[in-house]
Amino acid sequence: MEGALLRVRDLDVSVRDKKGREFKIVDGISFDVKPGEVVALIGESGSGKTTISLACMGYTRPGCHITGGSVHLDGTPVLDQSLPRLQELRGREITYVAQSAAASFNGAMTIDAQVTEIPVITGAMTREAALAKAARLYRDLGLPDPDNIGKRYPHQVSGGQLQRLMAAMAMISDPKLLILDEPTTALDVTTQIEVLHSFKELIRDNGTAAIYVTHDLSLVAQVADNILVLKDGQMVEYGPTERLITAPQHDYTKALMAAAHVMPEEIGAPQLSAGADPPLLEVRNVTAGYGRHQDIIALRDIDLTIRAGETVGVIGESGSGKTTLGRLISGLMAAREGGVYLDGRQLAQSVGQRSRDELRQIQFAFQMADVALNPRQRINKIIGRPLRFYKGLGQAEATREVARLLERVDLPGSFAWRFPPELSGGQRQRVNLARALAADPRLIICDEITSALDTIVAQQILDLLEGLQKDLGVSYMFITHDIATVARISERIAVMRNGRIVAQGPVDEVLTPPCHEYTQLLLNSVPEMRTDWLDEAVIERRRLVAALD
Repeated sequence: MEGALLRVRDLDVSVRDKKGREFKIVDGISFDVKPGEVVALIGESGSGKTTISLACMGYTRPGCHITGGSVHLDGTPVLDQSLPRLQELRGREITYVAQSAAASFNGAMTIDAQVTEIPVITGAMTREAALAKAARLYRDLGLPDPDNIGKRYPHQVSGGQLQRLMAAMAMISDPKLLILDEPTTALDVTTQIEVLHSFKELIRDNGTAAIYVTHDLSLVAQVADNILVLKDGQMVEYGPTERLITAPQHDYTKALMAAAHVMPEEIGAPQLSAGADPPLLEVRNVTAGYGRHQDIIALRDIDLTIRAGETVGVIGESGSGKTTLGRLISGLMAAREGGVYLDGRQLAQSVGQRSRDELRQIQFAFQMADVALNPRQRINKIIGRPLRFYKGLGQAEATREVARLLERVDLPGSFAWRFPPELSGGQRQRVNLARALAADPRLIICDEITSALDTIVAQQILDLLEGLQKDLGVSYMFITHDIATVARISERIAVMRNGRIVAQGPVDEVLTPPCHEYTQLLLNSVPEMRTDWLDEAVIERRRLVAALD
């Protein structure tokens, strides 16, 4: 490609097994990136996206080796450089924005100290010049109080602001290559479009070549000039974004499009008949907060009903109170006012005060399965513990039941003897669900359980939830910031903002305009599969936010 800043040719990355045999995990990948352009690497987990992007920095994860091909950045053969020269390239000419900004910042240092660290240490800028440039970047990225936000510590800003601050850290040295590895996956939809818009403008204005790693084709459509579709380390399809989203050639690309986070044509699952039976669970007039006397209010005047066999979606931006509501229902925190009722009987405020049977009936499936599952315990022990606690099963009987539960969530019974790190993200989430099912619950609180998964695996988990509900009659409270997902699977929905429910009811009623202004803001933030959507969406978002405030 004429004028390319980054050229990748026939790139191979391999791993060796315990017997010394070599296996390719990236096979013959070639692409180019011009200044001011973005190439997106898209595919499922394990497709080689991150491995390729790291190889463009001359880096591989432990156990991996670059075994063929070349990478040239502005004429420099990256793979031929010495380690000291590579380290210099990575600090100044190549920068990397990781998925989790929170994990990338040091909580003990101010934001300014971390954003300016590399150019000051390398002597590229004086500290004063670096601070002045950092403030300009904060302003360009649309951060509040750009002259002073750098004096804060990471925990004093929101997740979306921290992600943009990480972009400032990456761009302060004017890199030639910017690598964005799932930079918006953990963000709510309204924050996501602002961060995407900021990245897009920085790349264009600075003439930076960029690689965008993601599993969501709807996001790629907003920022990428070209798309490279990957599966099992091989190129499936490569070409301009407009062509790939309007006329994909390969069946796998079509499958990625079908699983993208776009609004479904039909909103909501079929409605249950209310019948004469009382609700399974009710939250009545609840106000709750944090602090010694609950003086920091997180929930205010909450009323919510969940019926047997029903899925109720709870949606809102980060900080809206969704997870706090789930924790309160499960007894992990107490209400200041109001109460939670199961079958019409008020539950005790905390887990320690509830009976074993009350605990059994409400289970919690956590967002990050890799954190929720003890990496040092075999799956048999992880799932077996609730079987012994709630049902009093012996070791042999519990082992048989674990195998049955694994099969219930579409995993082989032999997985019982594996450790969590030996499983993929989707497999760990299935184990997470199997552990919740071990108690024979009537309600499972699902807290963002698909947000960290690629779109195809996330759809498989949603299909699994639907099948379990049909077979077992279990109810779900599905907490998410992804309104497109909740529109697919829920009968009813509650929309939360600033600790209050601002709208609730049947999904088709709540999400069909005219609707609440905040609900409309969430709807407008769901990406559309067209390349001109992002700029329009940012303008409309800012108008709606101004109206709400």
